[in-house]
Amino acid sequence: MRSFNRAVTERIGALDDEYLARGRPLGASRILWEINAGVEVRSIRDKLNLDAGYLSRLLHQLEKENLVRVRAAPYDKRVRFVELTKSGRSERAELDRRSDELAWRLLEPLDDRQRVRLIDAMATVGKLLTTPLVEIRVEGPESRGARFCMNAYYTELDSRFESGFDRELSLTLGSDDLTESAGLLAVAYLRNEPIACGALRFRDGGVADVKRMWVAPQARGLGIGRRLLEELESRARSRGCHLLRLDTNRHLEVAINLYRTSGFREVAAFNKEPYAHYWFEKRLSRSPPVKESPRRKRK
Repeated sequence: MRSFNRAVTERIGALDDEYLARGRPLGASRILWEINAGVEVRSIRDKLNLDAGYLSRLLHQLEKENLVRVRAAPYDKRVRFVELTKSGRSERAELDRRSDELAWRLLEPLDDRQRVRLIDAMATVGKLLTTPLVEIRVEGPESRGARFCMNAYYTELDSRFESGFDRELSLTLGSDDLTESAGLLAVAYLRNEPIACGALRFRDGGVADVKRMWVAPQARGLGIGRRLLEELESRARSRGCHLLRLDTNRHLEVAINLYRTSGFREVAAFNKEPYAHYWFEKRLSRSPPVKESPRRKRK
């Protein structure tokens, strides 16, 4: 890993005082690129996981160069908003041009077969490095992330089902079904942006229904769906559930494969969901008791 990191930082010029010969280090250039059409300062901080003080220094440097303008957001005076100036937009375009040149210099010495291998390997490394950044949170159905995921979920179903998707025809699942003792909603975040969700609805007799499983298209291939399902299983066990159930549509082939490879088996229909073609269930084993770590004695 360390050897790989050294090779990459050397080849892309991350160690140079002036990245892409533009008079500033890589960090400042990356901030300039992230701003694009304008963004909240805290959004950049969260996305790049930067220290607030370090980010402020970089923005101050870019302001001195007349490349960015930092001001209060028009919709909330308490929020700092940063946008590119005219010079900043020109500089960002130049950075894009030089970044393309750098990418070509890396690819040019390779033949076609080697280029394909390199690009495929980069895609794999990118996914594997991104996966640990995903955070799963259990939160209320009215949260920003929950509302975003639910709307995206319904929109995708409407586009993929041959007859579309009408929420009024589907079996209802209200906000009350996803709070406190009735159920829960798990939302996955990547760099503080919602990218996936899954829900549990608790039934009598130690049964829980898995509902609203969805992963954003750009986040697929990271194993998030399986992680979400495992999280829901763990939560169900902790609530004393011994059986998970779910239904799904025949057009959701990837989801069907996920359920089957996660230990779910197909069963007869247990509800009257009009959009369902398959019904699955999985029996849960009891969770092993959690061993508490021994307390350290105070010196």
